[in-house]
Amino acid sequence: MDQDEDQILADELAALGAQSGGSGRLTGLVAKLMRKNVHEIDLVIPLPFGDAVERVAGVLGGGGQPVVSMRIGDGRDQEMMRVVVGGGFGSLNPVVVTVLVTKGTEDSSAVRLRAAAKEGLVKQRAGEKTATRLAASLTGPDGEFGSSRQE
Repeated sequence: MDQDEDQILADELAALGAQSGGSGRLTGLVAKLMRKNVHEIDLVIPLPFGDAVERVAGVLGGGGQPVVSMRIGDGRDQEMMRVVVGGGFGSLNPVVVTVLVTKGTEDSSAVRLRAAAKEGLVKQRAGEKTATRLAASLTGPDGEFGSSRQE
């Protein structure tokens, strides 16, 4: 990975600060000190590995700015994707979403979804809400697969 979550979030918030006429550099420095809201969800998707990777890429690509996509190991058993999406009030809070797809059985794949966002004075839980929303998109309307945990 070329950048860690905290740096990506700080850079995204600095860019937002600069766009709104403020000091992007100061916003980036403050962002590094802010607490992070992180939520992880583990899913089993009833799709073979290649189809699961395509489904995850489609869901993430629907509203995210790609940061990285890489095959892990020999590239046949795991793939990691990372995007930045908007979360929180008005979708203005950047959320870094990292997804690891792992080959499971012939007709299923394991997915670990992690969403992280910075929290200001108003707790929006953008990481948690984004992870839950994306997991629901991956598993269908019932969301019957998976478990979640929060840091």
